[in-house]
Amino acid sequence: MKKISIALLAILAVILVGCSGSDTYRGSWKATDSKGVKSDLFFNAKDFTVTNSSGKKEKFEYTQNSVEVINSVSTYGIQLEDGRGYKISFPKSDDESIGIITDQNGNPLYAISRKKYIKYEDIFKLY
Repeated sequence: MKKISIALLAILAVILVGCSGSDTYRGSWKATDSKGVKSDLFFNAKDFTVTNSSGKKEKFEYTQNSVEVINSVSTYGIQLEDGRGYKISFPKSDDESIGIITDQNGNPLYAISRKKYIKYEDIFKLY
């Protein structure tokens, strides 16, 4: 009985931690959309803020609903309160300071970087 209780407690802890955003993408990001428009993103544990180039801020509440690692590419799924879903991917296995935010259909919305504004092409260029 004690083992079952410990297992249930561990599962509950994982579920509670899984609802808040990952440390991997929490914090400040410089984002560029497909048209080249620059924005700043800031991810907290349960919400994020988008500040556009004119300084207008929008805040969205979210829950993290998935984590995937395929061929060393980490992808986190988030769902907004209104049901929209997005994926935050880090395509370079050795660098979690650059990434892509896509919609549910895989269409890129933002190229993100911790240091500077980048384009989608910058992430996937050949060296």
